[in-house]
Amino acid sequence: MYKYIFGRILGMIPNLFIITILIFSLAKLAPGDPFAMQMDPGISKEDIERQRAMYGIDDPIPKQYFVWLTNVVQGDFGNSLKTKRPVNDLINERIWNTVLLAALSLFITISIAIPLGILSARRPYSLVDYMGTTFSFTGLSIPNFYLGLLLIFVFALHFGWFPSQGTVTTSANYTGFRLFMDKLHHALLPAIAIGTSATAIYFRYMRSEMLEVIQKDFIRTAKSKGVPERKLLFKHTLRNAMIPIITLMGFEFGALVSGAIITEKVFSWPGIGTLFLDSILTRDYPTIMAISLIVAIAILIGNLIADILYSAVDPRIRYN
Repeated sequence: MYKYIFGRILGMIPNLFIITILIFSLAKLAPGDPFAMQMDPGISKEDIERQRAMYGIDDPIPKQYFVWLTNVVQGDFGNSLKTKRPVNDLINERIWNTVLLAALSLFITISIAIPLGILSARRPYSLVDYMGTTFSFTGLSIPNFYLGLLLIFVFALHFGWFPSQGTVTTSANYTGFRLFMDKLHHALLPAIAIGTSATAIYFRYMRSEMLEVIQKDFIRTAKSKGVPERKLLFKHTLRNAMIPIITLMGFEFGALVSGAIITEKVFSWPGIGTLFLDSILTRDYPTIMAISLIVAIAILIGNLIADILYSAVDPRIRYN
């Protein structure tokens, strides 16, 4: 197992190298100039050219890439062209908000999709199955940002049960556990908005995989041997049906780290997604490249974790 993990980590190095080339190339091919967007009449053309030279934008493309890659390897993503602050500081200020939102969203997804998928598979074409299917199609058809607006209108503006924006109650000086619960209170609506579509997808996969595994010969053999239904469900059927779900979670890991960009904007949630969108609008290329690289690394790590979990779920899978 350890040799496999070490080999996979080594295999990530050429993938990351190719990813850095793609990210840097796309940033350079993107239209627009961040300094040309500075509409302050007090900034002269000479000042703009001086800033371009200071950030090395006028240097040859290979030299720019080498300098950027060297700094990234050392953990330095450079300075933001918009705020002139280190990109590392901008990301550190927001990434934990996105992690909280992603963890809560994933918890909602798993706690609803998997039990509902199991119930639907055990009782196909029942009322529970029809309700789950209706929910899945509804969840897939409603965009996250539109669902977020509906949640704000109903639960924040109409009933007043939840706040409509921000991460904490600014008027209250909470600390410790109360501060954590206040953040959860603020994060619940955006987490539901982000997790609804994922819950619908996971439910459909869980239901279809459970129905397929139930029809397998080894399940019929286990039934004929008198294996208790509970053991048959959780030890044999569920473990085999979880493999596609783990695969989905591997890809979902990177998407959750990046944050739901539009949804974070709707809820004024200061996370990585909001920072990424603001950076695109202002052509802040160092920040854009940094977040894109972090998302790519998160996806690679998510797939590695998924491969490791395969052996935990299915004992037939072993990495020697």
